[in-house]
Amino acid sequence: MGDRQAKDAVFDAFADVAKALGNGRRAELVDVLAQGERHVDDLAGEIGQSVANTSFHLRALAAAGMVTTRRDGTRIFYRLASERVADLWSALRDVAAAHHESLDELAAAYLGDRTRLDEIGREELAERIAAGEVIVVDVRPAAEYASGHIAGAVSIPIDDLAANVAALPPDVEVVAYCRGPYCVFADDAVRLLRRRGRTASRLEGGFPEWRRARLPVDTAVDHGRR
Repeated sequence: MGDRQAKDAVFDAFADVAKALGNGRRAELVDVLAQGERHVDDLAGEIGQSVANTSFHLRALAAAGMVTTRRDGTRIFYRLASERVADLWSALRDVAAAHHESLDELAAAYLGDRTRLDEIGREELAERIAAGEVIVVDVRPAAEYASGHIAGAVSIPIDDLAANVAALPPDVEVVAYCRGPYCVFADDAVRLLRRRGRTASRLEGGFPEWRRARLPVDTAVDHGRR
């Protein structure tokens, strides 16, 4: 193989990784798997696809070395191959936010108006957790909470929040968090809590950004409810 052919092969291999992310459903799978490992049936529900289509996308990600599997009996669980994959996904989002001219409009159509939602930074939240000034609620699916969550957070998936507001300690600010900057769960939680008369804000970014900042993380069972 000549030098040109060898160089082409190297850059084609780089492009294989880019091509693996060149589909919205596969990008969404990486976003979900950045929270922790999941079974294919769960992943299919998360991205609104059949199990067959989801498996096809997962195979494409696996072929590019971006996801790996773990077998538990007859069930196969998928996870990101390393934190570098999550870093790549974060960088891709950042580039899109900076340079994709219609992304702000597209995001606003999905996320709604965030201008009236208070947001708290990661370092400030860590300090307020240590001081016992807030209660932190993880509104992601329970499986994602089990894979890893902010230390001290309680798990109340967004679909269960309305029925559990009264169980939250009164007169304490609630901070909700979810998957990241393009996840709507925490926004919906803050809006619901405010309608119920609670003081509430959302965490800047989400759990992956918290973990990447090396702030306290736990994988133990829910401290509050299951």
